[in-house]
Amino acid sequence: MSDDTILLDHGSGGLASQELISGLFLKYLDSPVLKGLEDSAVIDNQPGKLVFTTDSYVVDPLFFPGGDIGKLAVHGTINDLAMRGGRPLCLSLALILEEGMPLKDLERIIISVAQAAKESGVPIVTGDTKVVPRGKADKVFINTSGIGVVDASLSLSSQNGTPGDAIILSGTMGDHGITIMTRRAGIALEGDLRSDTMPLHRLVDTILDRYPDSVRTFRDPTRGGVATTLNEIAAASSLTIVLQEEALPIRAEVRAACEILGLEPLYLANEGKCLAVVNGADADNILELMKQQDEGKDAVIIGRLEKGKAGRVLINTPIGGSRVITPLHGEPLPRIC
Repeated sequence: MSDDTILLDHGSGGLASQELISGLFLKYLDSPVLKGLEDSAVIDNQPGKLVFTTDSYVVDPLFFPGGDIGKLAVHGTINDLAMRGGRPLCLSLALILEEGMPLKDLERIIISVAQAAKESGVPIVTGDTKVVPRGKADKVFINTSGIGVVDASLSLSSQNGTPGDAIILSGTMGDHGITIMTRRAGIALEGDLRSDTMPLHRLVDTILDRYPDSVRTFRDPTRGGVATTLNEIAAASSLTIVLQEEALPIRAEVRAACEILGLEPLYLANEGKCLAVVNGADADNILELMKQQDEGKDAVIIGRLEKGKAGRVLINTPIGGSRVITPLHGEPLPRIC
């Protein structure tokens, strides 16, 4: 490919499209199934139930400390499968490219996708590319879909919560949201602000292998943050969630940035953390198991489910008071994923 930007011809389905696919995508995405370039991928039958998800990524900026839109797309879709107990089998990758996008930026994204898929052990097996005229998109939008399998006996749901269950957060919160906001606004702050994007399927699989009957549900607190996700769990289980403010894990850099910008970490997006609702009797053992994994080394128990007003989330403060935590209202941080 001699051109250094995306042209409308790259989306024509003709020679330029073929050169883009063979010269760029297949250069890095080496799944044998994908290389066949068939209209769809045939996946061998797997025991258990199928789990299927799809998501679109429009993050701005495309590249940020700790990741980029390509890595985010792979990790995000894997995590959506994992939250239902799914073992990811494969992903699709569809891109909407804007005319004029630098090819070097597209190559950087595809390299990141390939690395994330390889490290996760979840191949890209099918995909699609479209090109729209200049000004009709913003460089690149990505859609990824994923298929996985779930043990036939497993049924994870926020509705499964019972009084006394513990809520474990697998690590610090707010890292992704605050990183995107400061990078987009060009705000330079002290400390190492980095996105937390990472795949969580291995962490989930480890927990379910040891404690399959103790886990009620997993949830990844992305848009809307931990606060919004907990409100959804409380509503689905028809219980009250009580948090301990002192237990909430927040990196010092994130806390400082939030104080400067007037943000609440509970509402900031996370891309490599999960909430686990587990049987209270097994909570300490599950916590220790999580802390033995890289993805859960900073895990903490942040609260419990209790009888009370359905759908309410309370947080106990260090001075002995409590306050209600509501879902996110409005959209203070657009295009975070």
